[in-house]
Amino acid sequence: MTNSVTAEERVPASSKFWLGFADCMCGTLNSLLTGGGMTYFFTKFMGMQENLASIVWIIFAIWNAFNDPLFGYISDRTKSKLGRRIPYIRYGSAIYAVVFIITWFKWPFGDSQAALFAQMLVTLFLFDTLYTAIATSLYVMPYTMAVSNKARSSIFIWKIFFSLISLSVPLVLFPLIRPEVGSDPTQFRIIMTCIGIGAFLVIFISTFFYKEKVQDESDTSINIIKSVVACFKNRSFIIFEILSFTVIFIQTVLMQGVIYYFDEFDTPMPVSYGILAAGAVVGILLWIRQLKPWGVRKCVFIMCVLFAAGAAAMSIFGKFTPVALVVFFLAGLGFAGGMYLVPIMNGDVIDYDEIVTGSRREGMYAGVNSLITKPAISLANASFLMIAKWFGYDTALAAGMQSAMGKQGILVAWMAIPALLLIISAIGMKFYPLYGKKWDDEKKMLEEKHAQQA
Repeated sequence: MTNSVTAEERVPASSKFWLGFADCMCGTLNSLLTGGGMTYFFTKFMGMQENLASIVWIIFAIWNAFNDPLFGYISDRTKSKLGRRIPYIRYGSAIYAVVFIITWFKWPFGDSQAALFAQMLVTLFLFDTLYTAIATSLYVMPYTMAVSNKARSSIFIWKIFFSLISLSVPLVLFPLIRPEVGSDPTQFRIIMTCIGIGAFLVIFISTFFYKEKVQDESDTSINIIKSVVACFKNRSFIIFEILSFTVIFIQTVLMQGVIYYFDEFDTPMPVSYGILAAGAVVGILLWIRQLKPWGVRKCVFIMCVLFAAGAAAMSIFGKFTPVALVVFFLAGLGFAGGMYLVPIMNGDVIDYDEIVTGSRREGMYAGVNSLITKPAISLANASFLMIAKWFGYDTALAAGMQSAMGKQGILVAWMAIPALLLIISAIGMKFYPLYGKKWDDEKKMLEEKHAQQA
């Protein structure tokens, strides 16, 4: 009976498509607004002082660190005929789009710095709160739509494709449509309004194409503090967090460091990016093929070892083009693992928590994960600049004019800490308990349980 249940667990293609599409549009709005668009619009176009904008972002950072666990705690306890997550996605989408749209219009409170400060702070607060509600719900949906890693894997493949769109489109689009200082912003506002409306329609419509198969409720007797503590009692979660922190740190520092790298070294950028993309494609195919025979634990371990070796080599020998190109390929393998293997590992951690506690707490785990990983973004940015400076990197010099030590500083700042974090993650995977026949049997029993409830 167990085998038949496992073989029958399927997620319709329409569900995977619409979930990925909704996640893409949700992320696109966030990237356009928080990825530099809001700061540019308020400081360059609206004339807001940069120090006031910095204060807004500091306040935002504090709120942003705690609203994720708070929402996870609330959503885990939500009771609705639609499930625990879909109400936030469906009904939050309209408000989310409205807040995005009104961000690009001056509110009728005057042109003073205080008025701009208040508008930016309130807008960012509202937008991020709604983003947390929708994005967190979309993030955990694969864990409620399926139990087996095979079924979840097919969902994540779609999400990876759409994630590439949500990452690349804002980078290309905003520079093309942003209003210049003193220009008429009407066209820009129309485009942003159309994007907001389009995102609302996609996110809203998507909720009619997928549903929560796993709807066991969280234990309502546990308060938020105890709920957070309970997450850290899960050893598999602690090991997962080491890896999750590492992945976010590396994604941030690699995107930052690559700009400095191509300024100072002769490695051809188009070839490097081509090899990076090839590595990502090979990585996706490799991890999909080997997930079942190797298991999550072994796949992640191998990914960390290969990526760590490449990062270490780049930090020392990155000035040599052949070495750099090999590392770009290995980085592609690593990025593919980060997008594919890490979410699957996260699902196992949540499943294990249900087996132990009898409750489903996807939202709480997603929130605590954000609480831990968001500081990785700040640390990655700060550490890169600090290490490069230690080696004599001079920000006043034109591209290509750094000293030999300054260039070496770029390589070390770019890749040394990622190499160390990857080694730590690889060691941590040796203590990861969710693998082997016993775990496979427990997963099948859990899958059978939810198949009977569906």
